[in-house]
This record gives sequence, structure tokens and C-alpha cells, in this order.
Amino acid sequence: MKYDYLIVGSGLFGATFAYKARQAGKTCLVIDKRPQLGGNVYCEQVEGINVHKYGAHIFHTSNKEVWDFVNSIVEFNRYTNSPVANYKGGLYNLPFNMNTFNKMWPEVKTPKEARQKIDTQIKQAVEEINKQHAEKGLPPIIPSPIGGGWEGASNLEEQALTLVGKDIFEKLIKEYTEKQWGRKCTELPAFIIRRLPVRLIFDNNYFNDKYQGIPIGGYNKLIEGLLAGVDTMVNTDFFDFKRNYNSDSGLWELESCNLKLETPEIVYCGPIDQYFGFQFGKLDWRTVTFKTRIEDTPNYQGNAVVNYTSHDEPYTRVIEHKHFEMFGQEVYDCPKTVVSEEYSTEYKEGMEPYYPVNNDRNNTLADQYRPLAAQEPNVIFGGRLAEYRYYDMAPIIEKVLNLWK
Repeated sequence: MKYDYLIVGSGLFGATFAYKARQAGKTCLVIDKRPQLGGNVYCEQVEGINVHKYGAHIFHTSNKEVWDFVNSIVEFNRYTNSPVANYKGGLYNLPFNMNTFNKMWPEVKTPKEARQKIDTQIKQAVEEINKQHAEKGLPPIIPSPIGGGWEGASNLEEQALTLVGKDIFEKLIKEYTEKQWGRKCTELPAFIIRRLPVRLIFDNNYFNDKYQGIPIGGYNKLIEGLLAGVDTMVNTDFFDFKRNYNSDSGLWELESCNLKLETPEIVYCGPIDQYFGFQFGKLDWRTVTFKTRIEDTPNYQGNAVVNYTSHDEPYTRVIEHKHFEMFGQEVYDCPKTVVSEEYSTEYKEGMEPYYPVNNDRNNTLADQYRPLAAQEPNVIFGGRLAEYRYYDMAPIIEKVLNLWK
């Protein structure tokens, strides 16, 4: 079989590329090693609810072109991400805003009072950190000459304390971050937290983007629309193929035990290190696992996303999936609900890689693989796995749209 493009991976990069290629009159074969299409946005139907099998996905963008594009495939709903943090039974609105500050400090009722409280705690934190630095022979934290704030933090804990002070850090950041990364905040590099948004208004909308929502009917509707009319194969592992690039014909020749393919171009969305046989070593990943269950109640926690910011619970957050697509009376018209506990863990062989680990070792290693990718004939490396970069959904789609301009 011969196609204009062999696309490895049916997530948003691969599916959007296939859609644009088909619009341009090109033929594509999309293969995926999983038993279903859609990558990490795939949803399962349980009790009439679209369950985000690989974790909560909330689409958001300020790019009107991207928003109009996805809505041309499937209409998106009005969902607004307004997560709640649970710290030892106390509930706090996220992102940090006046609702959060009033719950944290009941005497704080105005933006001026909130700013003063935070600035006082930051000043106290800086004084304490500089005492510790002096004892260790480290340079002090000093005011940043660019954009205000402070510079010189030696780890994530110090960085966060200079951004929001002690109370917010200890209740809403410290233990949650340690669960996410599997190590203490004092052992994590400061650059992981560049900034922490502090809103001196009563606004629980997590994103600042102009547009956000969930596809009506779930993300499978989006993937089905993108891949309509495109040949696809599931349970098909790219690495089961012997592959050879024929420079005379300009074709990639691929052969497995039951399939022969020819294509002038491959779009590869898998792990970049695996493509090159791990020749420089394996990149590290963080991953998440889920424990999903049905609850015999129409409304379990009253919100789609609740973060658990204490070590008291081993999971980082609980997702109640129906709240992504059901509103008002619809929540109670569906008599049961589905919740997922999310656990952050170190990646091990056979697990799903989710997030790049941006430390010196992995950044150096990724920089060894990227020139190889750039030199590989007629292969486009796209997406978080193939580029070893974290992407939200909208930037991935924007990137593909720009490729076809």
C-alpha cells in the first residue's frame, strides 16, 4: 500500500495533520498502537458520561483561528475551569484570588489587604531564607531588576515562598507539588515555578484565555471529525515495522509480518528517543495513573476538578467527569456519576509517558536527539513525545495549522 503520509499516532497532532492533508487532496494512513484512536483525549462512555480515560482535558485558547477550527469540527460547550483545592478538609478556590485569600485569612476583605498580607509574608520568607543562605555560604536572595520580585532562590520551595509567602505555599503548593514530582520541594529546581498568578479580584476562572470549553459529546467527536475519510489502523505498533529510506525513490519502505507500506513522508508523534533506538540513553518522564469508580449518587463533589494539596491523600486530584458536560438539572437527570483519583508517579517501562522532566540531564539528552530528528529525511516529528516538550492542546493544533499555511 502506498500513501502520501504515514502518520504515527492518532492524538491531536496526528489527527489534525491528517485532516489538513486530506483537505489538500493527500492520502494518509494513521496508525496507533492503542486499541482506539484519539491519543490521550480519548473518552470512554460510562453510565452515560464521557470519562476522560487519560486524565482531564480542558480546551482553552485565545487564538480565534484555532477556536473556530475546532468548532468547525464539533461545537464546544461553555465549560469554565474553576478548580477547588482541598487542604485537610478546607476548601480553597483556584487560581489564587480574593476568594482564596478571604478563606485563608478571614480578616482580609479587600485587594489592598490581600496584597499587604502577601507582601508581609514574602518579606518574612526572604529574611529567613537569607539567614539560611548565609549559614550555607550561599549568595542572598535579592530584588530582581526586571519586573519586580526576587531572584537567587536555590530551590523550588524558596522560589514559591518569594512569590506568595508562607501560608499559601504550605497549604496549597508544598505537599501537592511534592506528590506531583515525588520529591521534596527543597530538592526541586527553582525554575519549575517561574511565577504564580495572584489575582486581586474575585474570579475563579482558572484560565485567562478568551475561549474555553469541552466538545459537546466528548473529545471522541472531535477525533472522529478530524479523521473522517482517513484510513486508520489501531493495535499497530510502528516499531513492529522494518523501515528503510530509499534515497533513489524518495520513499520510506516499511514492512511488518502482515503489511507492506510505502510513503514519501512520515509524521511521527511517538517518543523521540525510541525512534532513534535510545542511542544516547532514555529520556525520563513523569506519568499519572488513575483509579476510576462509579458512585451511586448524581453529584459526588460538585465540581469537575478538586485538587488534594495535603499528603493526607496519596492522590493529587479527583475528577468528576460529568461536570465537564452536564450543567444544572442535567447533573441530577443522570442518576450516577464517575470519579477518578489521579496519582502522579515516576515513569516505568510499559507505563504511558505524560510529562517531560525538564532538568539538566534530560534537557541535555533531548538536545542530542533533536539534531538527529532535524536530519532524518522526510520525517516530521510533532507533539510532546516527539519533541520532548509540554504542550497544551490548542498550541498543538495551532502548530499543525501553521505547517499547512
